[in-house]
Amino acid sequence: MTDDIAYWFSYLTNGKHLTWYASFQFTVLAALMGGALAVFFGLLGATLKNSRFLPLRLIGTFYSSIVRGVPDVLFFLFFPLAFEQGVEWLVASQICTPEAIAAQTAAWPPCKEANWFLGTTEYLILASVSLGLVYGAFATNVIHGALRSVPAGQLEAARAFGMSPGQVLWRIQIRQMWVYALPGLSNVWMLIVKATSLLSLLQIADIVLWADRLGAPNFLPAVGLVHEDWRWRYYLVLFVFYILVTWLSERAFEAIMRRAGKGILSEARV
Repeated sequence: MTDDIAYWFSYLTNGKHLTWYASFQFTVLAALMGGALAVFFGLLGATLKNSRFLPLRLIGTFYSSIVRGVPDVLFFLFFPLAFEQGVEWLVASQICTPEAIAAQTAAWPPCKEANWFLGTTEYLILASVSLGLVYGAFATNVIHGALRSVPAGQLEAARAFGMSPGQVLWRIQIRQMWVYALPGLSNVWMLIVKATSLLSLLQIADIVLWADRLGAPNFLPAVGLVHEDWRWRYYLVLFVFYILVTWLSERAFEAIMRRAGKGILSEARV
């Protein structure tokens, strides 16, 4: 019994497993940064959709309508690659000489000096921006509907006090719309959490990639078969992890909604 415990302890604390445990931070950071950017883009898109100027309204409507229809995986792959190559093209236009371009054997970038080597941090930032852009379109519709749910009487009172349209939007509507937006934003947050399982597509050694590597049949020439296909066991750990994140998120949103709805509940009782 003691030998079994010692074996499993040494196995679960080896270098690869410790790296797997550390990779959970990528999932959490991508979800938090992607969620914050989704709210930012959602506020921006909803503001554009509420604009008095037709071109701005069209931009907001185009963003919320078109981006929502693009598959997550496609956008997740397209945006980081397009951004990376766009930066390399811009750098190449400034530093690449005709001689360096002629000496370049690869098809891209135009010269080796313009090659932008991305690490995990850069890919994580690009992944977070991708999540923010995609789910910001969903948040735009949620926030736009919440803004329209703010009682019209309060907006008219603000205008009667001489507030400008911008002041009415940012000081009255946006401050009071959260109680109407939070239920929808909680759904957007859950979608972002689920989408973090796509991080491995951007060459980020995340929890899904490590679970696949560690669970795959392991064979060592000196030992033989160390273990058979254990991937279902590692995926079960991920299943429990995402269920735990979902449960904690629901508790957090319930607390935030109670906090945001205090004033409205009190007004309703009066």
